[in-house]
Amino acid sequence: MLDQILETKKEEIKQLIIPENEGLPHRSFLQALAKPNRRLALIAEVKKASPSKGLIKPDFHPVTIAKAYERGGADCLSVLTDTPYFQGKKEYLTEVKKAVNLPVLRKDFIINSKQIIEAKHIGADAVLLIGEALEPALLKELYIHAEEIGLDVLVEVHDQHHLEQVLKVIKPKILGVNNRNLKTFETNIHQLSGMISTIPQDTLLVSESGIYTNNDLDLVQQFGANAVLVGESLMRKEDQTIAIKELFGEPVYE
Repeated sequence: MLDQILETKKEEIKQLIIPENEGLPHRSFLQALAKPNRRLALIAEVKKASPSKGLIKPDFHPVTIAKAYERGGADCLSVLTDTPYFQGKKEYLTEVKKAVNLPVLRKDFIINSKQIIEAKHIGADAVLLIGEALEPALLKELYIHAEEIGLDVLVEVHDQHHLEQVLKVIKPKILGVNNRNLKTFETNIHQLSGMISTIPQDTLLVSESGIYTNNDLDLVQQFGANAVLVGESLMRKEDQTIAIKELFGEPVYE
């Protein structure tokens, strides 16, 4: 599936036209995660569907969801902009950025500098770079480019091999460990535990995927996570503000 997605991205890039910059305000993704509202920072994901789970939120209104996340105390947002596989849109990110006061990550499969420039123009504060999708030299090039134009970067890896490959070329300020294997879609919430000894101590560490309960939060925090990226478990709930409170074990009604 990952290979198929990357081939689709190559075709998309051939047709890519960079939009006019809307002059949207920049917000620091890194700072928001470093000073979380709770014990763990939360990147709440605005996601309609995925290749592994299919349609997650049939009644999908990205701005409404983003505002509910903000009310629930999310620190940052992640917005899917891939259309063929996740039913996302670039316009969703711009609409969300205009509607909330939180930093926004462009969640997509970025393999070319044009996509980074585009991310800046549509209002993203940060971009995702996936270790499994990029050769180390290209990942480094894209990482440097993103930082040069003022974007934060969430570098994502799934396993020890790709972590070591990444660390040979850059020392990411924000590192995400994806508990889901992008080739098989199998999820293991313990993924981080076997990798923590290799990760530089001053790296802000995000556990991604497969997080559903307060016990899951406790577990990944024990493994060393500073933040979590949560999408499906929040998106499946009717009210995303309540969903966040339930995830963190907080009173829903005060």
